[in-house]
Amino acid sequence: MPDLTLSLTNTPEDSDVQQVQAGLAAYNGQHAEPDGYEPLCIFLRDPAGKLVGGLLGNTYWGWLNISILWLRDDVRQGGYGKRMVQLAEAEAVRRGCQAAHVDTLDFQAPDFYRKLGYTVWGQLDDLPPGHTRYFLKKTLPGPDASPAHGVD
Repeated sequence: MPDLTLSLTNTPEDSDVQQVQAGLAAYNGQHAEPDGYEPLCIFLRDPAGKLVGGLLGNTYWGWLNISILWLRDDVRQGGYGKRMVQLAEAEAVRRGCQAAHVDTLDFQAPDFYRKLGYTVWGQLDDLPPGHTRYFLKKTLPGPDASPAHGVD
């Protein structure tokens, strides 16, 4: 084995990141079907077009991953978060997903997700210090279930 070097950076070259991703995808391809990764984003805007909330996620290997769900303080409790999750779930089902997963902190939205049918399958205590990070999942309805309505 030739002499190898390690480098640590917080400003990686895009080409390096892409090569690592491609390498993992090639390895995964030896053991599983293609993941079918596809971004899934929903945005909530006020009448002037200003962004007041959004859901960032993706679908892969038959799962919906909700990465971020954010609403500006003045639009919380208006049902928009629920509608965004339902819209994301409906799109995930349309894409062939059977389940969803999300992680959230104790001061964010664990009860919100539980009310939407998600169950806790794991947790990390003291992340961040003094708090708990919860990991939740949900089985999604089949494609014949009635679709959620979009956010206008």
